[in-house]
Amino acid sequence: MTATPTTFSLGGDLTVNRLGYGALHLTGPGFWGPPKDPDQAVRVLRRAVELGVNFIDTADSYGPDYSEQIIRKALHPYPENLVIATKGGMLRSGPRDWVREEGRAEYIVALGRPEYLRQQVELSLHKLGLERIDLYQLHRIDPVVPLADQLGELVRLQEEGKIRHIGLSGQPEVTVEQLTEARSYADIVAVENLYNIADRTGEAALTYAEEQDIAFIPWFPLGHGDLVAPSGALTEAAKNVGATPAQVGLAWLLHHSPNTLLIPGTTSIHHLEENAKAVDLILDADQWAEIEERCSQETPYRPTVHTPA
Repeated sequence: MTATPTTFSLGGDLTVNRLGYGALHLTGPGFWGPPKDPDQAVRVLRRAVELGVNFIDTADSYGPDYSEQIIRKALHPYPENLVIATKGGMLRSGPRDWVREEGRAEYIVALGRPEYLRQQVELSLHKLGLERIDLYQLHRIDPVVPLADQLGELVRLQEEGKIRHIGLSGQPEVTVEQLTEARSYADIVAVENLYNIADRTGEAALTYAEEQDIAFIPWFPLGHGDLVAPSGALTEAAKNVGATPAQVGLAWLLHHSPNTLLIPGTTSIHHLEENAKAVDLILDADQWAEIEERCSQETPYRPTVHTPA
């Protein structure tokens, strides 16, 4: 089989390796507060860059703030080719917001008021130690604020030189209709949606991204861990191909579309190094078809969007 492309041209002017790093987990329990071992978080980030990672995805709500601060502590002054993507426009109320609990919907609340987005961009610039953010994504489209107003403010910040490129993030996904509308207000170069081998609800958005040369950034690439659990579909599939379950899931995403830009997160250097080898896993069409069929029988977890009264 032909090797999968390993790089993507983000926005047409930033060449990044398609296997990046997601910095959500560089925070405390419930993605709240500082990590238990800040020095380990620093070591993981530095090792990621050593392994060739030059795309790091974070958000102001991770911590909140701590993820961005740790990135600066670990990597500033930044390597010339390092692209840091951050996000703004989603609220946090405490460490249980995004915790997976039976019978409880996650607190996933957007705030897209222009003045708030401007504040968050300024704060992210400060926390990351940047003069310009290479990729700034609206973390969730606010349903009570016109999208033209939300993206309009980001475009103004772009014109001021504080944002290089603009993207959208979905909770759980940005639809093709939303992408089409968004592109009438701003040049959208990336979309970040829930997507993995077993949950391909966002396939239409991925196809659209390919047609428009937009980066497609899958979150929950391993089904929030369900697919690589002891009884997970990828765990079973990996036994037949001489790879780890995570390597199979990541390699499938790289193989499935040249526009996918991956951001697996981990606090383990060992897992980080294992994930990096996913780019080397090449299987034939029959093997991928068998793995896809196995994974199609599993329904991994996806959060429920709930806005408190």
